[in-house]
Amino acid sequence: MTEKTQDQLVEDFANATITITQNAIDRVKNAMKNEDKEGWALRMGVEGGGCSGMNYKMTFEEKQGTMDKVIESGGLKILCDLKSWLYLSGLEIDFSNDMLNGGFKIHNPNANRTCGCGTSFSV
Repeated sequence: MTEKTQDQLVEDFANATITITQNAIDRVKNAMKNEDKEGWALRMGVEGGGCSGMNYKMTFEEKQGTMDKVIESGGLKILCDLKSWLYLSGLEIDFSNDMLNGGFKIHNPNANRTCGCGTSFSV
């Protein structure tokens, strides 16, 4: 396999996205409706902490920042600050109604290690 050039790596990073399933979109939109935040965006981010070093952070945001990466999927706008984007590019988000292991499921191709509960990771 050939190594990618610096320009190819930069292009891959710039073109990366966050993928979100319809189940997760429906759950986020329902939560927004319940909190009177319909039409707002889902902000994805990271913060230090957790058993693996970094925690995923999901909040609702009314306005995007000037340096935010913006992704739209299924009528849902997702915002991510550039610092967090270093760790979240290529992220996949799903939602499960499973009684034992339900909730948001995050697959992060950048993570070297994740905790058992799936809310923290390390790179």
